[in-house]
Amino acid sequence: MQTNMQPKADTFQNQLVATLPAMTAFAVMLTRNRPSADDLVHDTVVRALSREELFTPGTNLKAWLFTIMRNLHINNLRAGHRSRIVDIDDDLLPNLASAAPNQEHRLVLKELFQAIGGLNQDQQEVLSLVVGQDMSYEEAAEICGCPIGTIRSRLARARRELERMLAGDVAMPAAQPAAKPRRRGAAPMLDMIEELRAAG
Repeated sequence: MQTNMQPKADTFQNQLVATLPAMTAFAVMLTRNRPSADDLVHDTVVRALSREELFTPGTNLKAWLFTIMRNLHINNLRAGHRSRIVDIDDDLLPNLASAAPNQEHRLVLKELFQAIGGLNQDQQEVLSLVVGQDMSYEEAAEICGCPIGTIRSRLARARRELERMLAGDVAMPAAQPAAKPRRRGAAPMLDMIEELRAAG
């Protein structure tokens, strides 16, 4: 009698791996720094795997993971692991664009991220979830732990403020030099990400 040793395509771990690119993008929007984002993704994966039994199969895994990530990020901020918002790493810009940017696209993206950095944390988070991750208002409200009306209000204010900054109606926030966070020993997943970045 032969047993099938192939893992099912819909196992928790496979679904988690499929969500890694979205988790990385959300982590970059939260931390604005690639090493910090990698650490946040790693911590989220470790927490999710250790609490797999708390996830209800058939529900939205992405929303569950983003909630874990958001809570870890808030805990890190409260613990003082990151005292200020830093300018986005230049090496992230090509990864965030849908096509390889030329110099003009790079400058536009940098200006956009600088403007996003001028928004408050709540507005940045909602903008990332609804616009960047294409989540519904309901999913974003679940992740942020607030009513849908609050999500809509934050998103409207964020869009209005971005529009004013990019149009030159209000001053753009000053870019801050990127901080070099202390990095823990990289897990195998982070080593693989670094290898892919180096190969690209």
